[in-house]
Amino acid sequence: MKQRLADNISVVARSPGLDANSIEVVITTPTFRRPDHLLKTLESLRAQETARPYALVVMENEAKAREGAKAAAPLFESGHFHGFLIVAHDRGNCNAYNAGWLTALVAFPAMRHLLVIDDDEIAGPDWIERMVSTAEAYDAAFVGGPQRPVFEDGGVEKWRNHPVFRAHYDTTGPVPILYSSGNLLVSRRVLEVMPQPFMDLRFNFMGGGDSDLMHRARKKGFTFAWCEEAPVFETIPGRRVSWNWIQARAMRNGVISALVHKRDRGGDGGGFDPIVFAKSLALLGLSPLRFVGGLTKGETFLGALNPVLVALGRVLSEFGYANEQYRAPEKN
Repeated sequence: MKQRLADNISVVARSPGLDANSIEVVITTPTFRRPDHLLKTLESLRAQETARPYALVVMENEAKAREGAKAAAPLFESGHFHGFLIVAHDRGNCNAYNAGWLTALVAFPAMRHLLVIDDDEIAGPDWIERMVSTAEAYDAAFVGGPQRPVFEDGGVEKWRNHPVFRAHYDTTGPVPILYSSGNLLVSRRVLEVMPQPFMDLRFNFMGGGDSDLMHRARKKGFTFAWCEEAPVFETIPGRRVSWNWIQARAMRNGVISALVHKRDRGGDGGGFDPIVFAKSLALLGLSPLRFVGGLTKGETFLGALNPVLVALGRVLSEFGYANEQYRAPEKN
């Protein structure tokens, strides 16, 4: 099946007999050059134990080779997987999410909740039920859950508590804000109110479009909750526990923090903001003390160094530093 939903979205496959009007929950999964793991992710979604009608939307973001689409298309066409497989022709993290979320919004008129899981993650069988139940219990527009690292390389469990891999919360209930779309629920009302594209393309190859979206949504009055009982399990390849990768990720997080801070203050994320720069300098000045404090609390050297790297990334962002890690996916 080939159908053009928009200039940058094509439908590659649709499961037979799909009653889009009955679907209440849609799970979106972006994929890029991980066909084997994508199938593992989708199998975990097929195994969900819930009475809620749900469907999948997979967004292939490799428009040429389409490894993920080629692996998954026969399983959608046979009805093994239930939903849509699309190609998001415009490359980039934000483009993939925007394409999948628009497809879910348009194709499933009865959808109440959109869930997000990445193609390097596995969901437990009660994931949907726990995430949606938490949204209902707290009337939350967004619900986040833990991304538990599963390290491919044995003997690196010491990284589990590093700030790059550690969740921001550990208790179910309302929270002030969320930061990641790796394990996320978004209510339909958010997608109907927030302007499109949902994620700002300036974050397309850096990441952080999800954090920026949620900060903007908070300004519109949308609320947030955390579900500690709904983890997904993220496969961490060996290259992500190297000094280079963790240092780059921490500095990238600093860049994102500065850009989002500018947006929070009413700017467009670009240009110079003296208040944001002053905060960045203050954080950099305090970071050696935080580094020493981390060491005294028993953190690893690199874990304790994280505040220094984040603050440095914030400051360097004012001089054009961006660290767009998603431009080189083989290194990410």
